[in-house]
Amino acid sequence: MIWAKEETLSRKEIEEIQLKRLQETVTGLYEKVPAYRQKMMDSNIKPEDIKRLEDLRRLPFTNKKDLRDNYPFGFFSVPKKELVRIHASSGTTGKPTVVGYTKKDMKTWTECVSRIACMGGANAEDVAQICFGYGMFTGALGLHYGLENIGAAVAPTSSGNTQKQIMYMQDFETTILVATPSYALHIAEVVREMGLDPAKDLKIRIGLFGGEGMTEPMRQEMYKLWGSDMLVTQNYGMSELIGPGVSGECLELCGMHINEDHFIPEIIDTDTGEVLPPGSKGELVISCISKEALPLIRYRTKDISRLMYEPCKCGRTTVRMENLSGRSDDMLIIRGVNVFPSQIEEVLLKVPEIGAHYEIMVDRKNHLDIMEIKVELADESLLDSYAMLGKLEHKIKSGLRVVLGLDAMIKLVAPRSLQRFEGKAKRVTDLRKDS
Repeated sequence: MIWAKEETLSRKEIEEIQLKRLQETVTGLYEKVPAYRQKMMDSNIKPEDIKRLEDLRRLPFTNKKDLRDNYPFGFFSVPKKELVRIHASSGTTGKPTVVGYTKKDMKTWTECVSRIACMGGANAEDVAQICFGYGMFTGALGLHYGLENIGAAVAPTSSGNTQKQIMYMQDFETTILVATPSYALHIAEVVREMGLDPAKDLKIRIGLFGGEGMTEPMRQEMYKLWGSDMLVTQNYGMSELIGPGVSGECLELCGMHINEDHFIPEIIDTDTGEVLPPGSKGELVISCISKEALPLIRYRTKDISRLMYEPCKCGRTTVRMENLSGRSDDMLIIRGVNVFPSQIEEVLLKVPEIGAHYEIMVDRKNHLDIMEIKVELADESLLDSYAMLGKLEHKIKSGLRVVLGLDAMIKLVAPRSLQRFEGKAKRVTDLRKDS
């Protein structure tokens, strides 16, 4: 089901909407946000200079530091009295980034998420269980409002207490699971530990996953644990942009459709800031062109993707962003080689003898970088055979060497021995800064 006519507009119609809203947004920022006006003055550009969509690239970038430097409300376009909702990031590395919404923003957010939910196959007949943590994180309430808006019943169970989550799934006959991919895998593991079969004993038909990237091997792992009939889609967003609702996969599973009447995407070279042509892989930059409280222009997401403008079989005409292949700030440089955790995950999840959970530890000894990867075995009986363990370790190391071009130490551990996460999974620990 396609929720809104704006998802099927011609390229010309989309770009006309984008230009009008971009011009209005830039003018508002220049007039109402002193910090943004200064950024534009430093770049020697004024609102009246934005005459074509191509002029967007003349505007300065915005980044997380801008929000932190103007904490909490210095980058907002409206007075605090007009806000009806305030969210914030965790702030684990400093001041959190604070975001806010007016009444109109809340309607826009709900509309965007409604589209994403329908892209993923949701409808008014569904019962959706939201296993994101409710609180300052935008994910839970964002999906909550959008799913309610399309008529689905919402169970706001939050995260944690997994056995009770499963009880609710059985008793409520839940049909949609909203969670991070890593927590969804953990739920399925617990279901099986309880002696149940997720495909037969639960009625989950759709997974609307977000909050962290999902590689194709992880999607296959979902099918393995939840059943091949489950619709597994992911959606994308971040608090600074609006929360969930920027883009989402349709049932064709060929990239995430961006709500282009609300967001203008670009792909840039991370190092130079140069805008790259369509189809190129680089850092995703998003301009918010319909928000009132916090309309960010050219926000550097740090996420690595590419844009695809080819028509989609689903009937939507909006540009699609490729599933994320990592983050520029998550990239590890190990002995001069650029390594993304997603590359490691893709190799690991293609090995049937191991499970979906892993940990990456990077350290430095005698001035040399070393990388150790802890991987869970799928079958505990493998621990009884040193020969089998040796062959499996060699298989994993060889696969990683082909993809990464370097060697890693592999530590095979017992099933269910690595930490599980109810929110975003923390896979990487880099100890080099302490050595």
